[in-house]
Amino acid sequence: MSRIGKEPIRIPSGVEVSISDKNVVTVKGPKGSLTQTMDPAIKVTKEDGVLNFSRPTDLKHHRSMHGLYRALVANMVEGVTKGFSTEQELVGVGYRATAKGQQLQLSLGFSHNVILDLPKVVSVSAVQEKGKNPVIKMESIDKQLLGAVAAKIRSLRKPEPYKGKGVRFVGENIRRKAGKAAGK
Repeated sequence: MSRIGKEPIRIPSGVEVSISDKNVVTVKGPKGSLTQTMDPAIKVTKEDGVLNFSRPTDLKHHRSMHGLYRALVANMVEGVTKGFSTEQELVGVGYRATAKGQQLQLSLGFSHNVILDLPKVVSVSAVQEKGKNPVIKMESIDKQLLGAVAAKIRSLRKPEPYKGKGVRFVGENIRRKAGKAAGK
């Protein structure tokens, strides 16, 4: 059995979960609403404020989908109650970030500023304190979308191993390399 898939999801108070006959799960809570279309083989049952997931066979495909959809729905329940957040810092001379509504403008050492239009579900703010690296803070109820947006921002200027310059997550440990050996 899948250890993750067989674990039940407790539905907190204030959260409403509905399951349609086409295996579409909708979760509504105080922060918003999310939907997820599931594989028809995975069955979801709702009993006494608890969601249970089951699979028909032990085929590899069914085992992997069992744990996947249970984790996705658990993230949806957590997202509509608490929400998710991530922070990224810009390490480098002259690296800056400004947020205006759903637009994020980044100055990452290119000849031009990079402007990103963010989805409406993701809220962004940029904090710039004197003497510290600029920090981008993002919040959302959708964990998948938040991770995709954070990965896109990081891919614009990945941290390089020699000086550590680039976009990194707050608390991320960058593996550093030694520079050239000194001359003879």
